[in-house]
Amino acid sequence: MNILAHLHLATLANSSLIGNTVADFVKGDAYRQYPKEIADGIMLHRRIDRLIDSFAEVKQAKLLFRQSHQRVAPITLDIIWDHFLSKYWAEFNAKQSLSSFNTFTKLQIQPYIANYPVDYQDFMGAMWRGEWLVNYASVDFIGNVLNGMAKRRPKLYLLSDTFIDFEQNYTPLKTLFFELYPKMCSLIKVSNIAD
Repeated sequence: MNILAHLHLATLANSSLIGNTVADFVKGDAYRQYPKEIADGIMLHRRIDRLIDSFAEVKQAKLLFRQSHQRVAPITLDIIWDHFLSKYWAEFNAKQSLSSFNTFTKLQIQPYIANYPVDYQDFMGAMWRGEWLVNYASVDFIGNVLNGMAKRRPKLYLLSDTFIDFEQNYTPLKTLFFELYPKMCSLIKVSNIAD
């Protein structure tokens, strides 16, 4: 899951938005570094990432990528899932527009952001300025995201090419998303994944 999904799932779990978004910028034992509420959010983020990789739908989705690109397919899939969540946001949160949700996340996180790593501050600032959560709905924006990631991390240069796999398999990927994401939402709401 990528940033939009983690933010959405955190709200369903009544979990810390900061914890769920700073997780990728934190190494080691979160409880030794942050207050319990934040550390609980970091741990939820990590559990979601482990769980999602075990789903049959994710394994099927990886097979839609060319074999030469399957090493980076999980990264691309995280971005793709945010594309579908952004595009079909109203089906998962009919009470709040995605633009309003973007503003809500900023109001919840921004006042405290100086207490967290600078790279996290930069990432979240860029996300809000660029309205990524809303723009993920655009296929062209997804292409730009993958190209940007490939340029910033030369070892992941294949990411830019995975856009072809995304476009060629758009319909089956959409189908897999609609099988996968409601399951994640249900697990968050009814199970102890957030505990």
